[in-house]
Amino acid sequence: MSRAFVKETEGLDELHEKLVSEHRNLVTSEGLAFIEGEVKRLQDEIAAAHAADDRNAIARATHDLRYWNQRLGTAEVQPPAEDVSVVSFGSRVTLERNDGRIQKFQIVGEDEADPAKGSISYVSPLAQALMGKSVGDVVKAGVGEAEITKIE
Repeated sequence: MSRAFVKETEGLDELHEKLVSEHRNLVTSEGLAFIEGEVKRLQDEIAAAHAADDRNAIARATHDLRYWNQRLGTAEVQPPAEDVSVVSFGSRVTLERNDGRIQKFQIVGEDEADPAKGSISYVSPLAQALMGKSVGDVVKAGVGEAEITKIE
C-alpha cells in the first residue's frame, strides 16, 4: 500500500493518558519550578510543531502537556521544614545501612523524585518509614535496616 494512504497520525492511538497519582501533589519550590519548566517546554514544542505542521509532534506534546498542566494546577508547595529534629517532607536525611553504606536522600514530591540523584518521593516506602523519625531511629530500608544519622 502506498504511504499516501496511511493515516498521518499512525501510532498515536497508543498514546494513553498518563496516570495521575491518587496522592496529594506536594512539591518543593524546586519541584514547582520543574513542573513549570515542563509546561513551558511543551508549549514551545507545540508551537514549533505547529510551525512545522507536524501533527504527530503536536499530538504527543499536547498529550504530555495535559498531564503537566494538571500537575501544575494541583501542586501544593511545601515550605522547607523548620523542625529538623524529625523527618518530614523536604528533609534531607543521612542513613547508615546495616551493611555500612551511607546514603543521603531528600524527601520530595512524586514528579521531582530521582533516587539516583538522591531524592525520593514522599509516598515511597522508604520515605514513609522515615517520616516522623529522629536521629538514632532505625527503619526498614529495602531488605535491611538503616539508622538515621542526620536530618537537615
